[in-house]
Amino acid sequence: MKLRITLSAIAAAVLAGCVSTSNTSNDIQAAYNSINETQLAEHIKTLASDEFEGRAPSSKGEELTLAYLTKHFKALGYEPGNGDSFFQEVPLVSIEADSDMELVIGGKAYQYKKEMVMGTGRISELESINNSEMVFVGYGVNAPEYGWNDYEGLDVKGKTVVMLVNDPGFATKDPSMFTGEAMTYYGRWTYKYEEASRQGAAGAIIIHETAPASYPWSVVENSWSGEQFGFQKENKNMDRVAVEGWVTVDVAKELFEKAGLNFEDVKKKAAQGAYHVDMGDLTASVTVKSKIKTSTSYNFIATLPGSKKPEEHIVYSAHWDHLGIDKNRKGDQIYNGAHDNATGTGGMIEVAEAFAKLPTRPDRSITFLAVTAEEQGLLGSKFYANTPVIPAKQTVANINMDSLNLLGKVKDISVVGIGKSSLDEMLADAAKAQGRVVSGDPRPASGGYYRSDHFAFANMGVPAMYAGGGTEALDEATANYRKKMSLVLRGCYHQPCDRYRDEWDLSGAVQDLQLFFQVGYDVSQQAEWPTWKAGAEFKRK
Repeated sequence: MKLRITLSAIAAAVLAGCVSTSNTSNDIQAAYNSINETQLAEHIKTLASDEFEGRAPSSKGEELTLAYLTKHFKALGYEPGNGDSFFQEVPLVSIEADSDMELVIGGKAYQYKKEMVMGTGRISELESINNSEMVFVGYGVNAPEYGWNDYEGLDVKGKTVVMLVNDPGFATKDPSMFTGEAMTYYGRWTYKYEEASRQGAAGAIIIHETAPASYPWSVVENSWSGEQFGFQKENKNMDRVAVEGWVTVDVAKELFEKAGLNFEDVKKKAAQGAYHVDMGDLTASVTVKSKIKTSTSYNFIATLPGSKKPEEHIVYSAHWDHLGIDKNRKGDQIYNGAHDNATGTGGMIEVAEAFAKLPTRPDRSITFLAVTAEEQGLLGSKFYANTPVIPAKQTVANINMDSLNLLGKVKDISVVGIGKSSLDEMLADAAKAQGRVVSGDPRPASGGYYRSDHFAFANMGVPAMYAGGGTEALDEATANYRKKMSLVLRGCYHQPCDRYRDEWDLSGAVQDLQLFFQVGYDVSQQAEWPTWKAGAEFKRK
């Protein structure tokens, strides 16, 4: 009787799909171990090669990148993620400001790139500000939840607002002010231009300082000059300020002195509470001539359908784009973008292959989304969030990969925006198996949680994880290597020297990719969906 019951139970289980549709621990481990340095290196080398021309949106580099992704995901058995297509169209417009411009303030002309970078977000061939009154608006923040409004009682219509980068928490390091040293979205340059536009300003100028910006002036030179991409809109972005840009801190100090103000004094006041002050009789004038070109770029999306709940998706994301070619630059003109983000794009293929090696597909669908135009202000992921292929209510979680660890194995794994969702605990469990622990954001002041493509998912209400690397080297040899390579990487952010190097130690990147695979697999199998933690600014919609 006992044997018959057992056989009946087995038969019922087979009919229910419970016996033949589970992976053993050995199956999962084999898939996990399939992620390796050799394959990852080949992906990075190819994607960051000169042939791919820096992977700018709407370029030959994009065509090659999309073909490369399609080839590999098809070979792995993935299905098109957008109906019968691997692509989602992203209508873009490029606005390329003529470098022959001067910003004239107080009778002095400031030079493009050397002292300032100006442009426009309007889809217009000619925009200007002429003798526009200038007003300093502190951090340019209007944040009711923090009781802070730098624009309170101020009419800036037709004026040019000047503001500091980052937010007051960074300056004070006071955890009770905003989020202390950790940047909020209010500290991002995107927000500052958006708010200036809402206030009706004619121009918006951000003062660059390396520490609060988290990058040197050279990044402003390279990232905000040349083609700037945006969305094609019916209103041609005419609701934005006419001119927006940056000035160096040395220029700012000179301007404040001309206005009868001390830069350091007003900077301190701006951090103590909502603050603004007129800049005397200073006015700003600049004419921006632009070439306008519309184009279509593409997000890439591929899916491995789930075996039990195919309508529910875990989405991995990475941006495939970089800065392309600067033909006006002397010497090396190609921004190969090896670290940022050929590593994440190549890593995505590695994780996808690991899932494909499982004898039985995960319960939930595994989807990979490689987005365009991240370097232009997260445009590809923003477009996806506004017109999602997979609705938020069917998106269980997001795991983002951007600029993987090239500094060797570490004892910890850093989580950007730690404490926001239950994914942290799942990552900690997976890290424990590697003998690692979860650590906090190593650079909270840079506002990393608002600077990559997972942010779009968070705004959709989807718990999103952005992690990688760590701060504690595994051994002394790795620590010595980290010191040397850190200097190289730091100087190559958004520079032509961000190219593949044979001396890179990708073992740490492989560790992280294995964790991302494990967390994604665990999420795909567990009954409950990940959740936001109390206090996180995001929630399911």
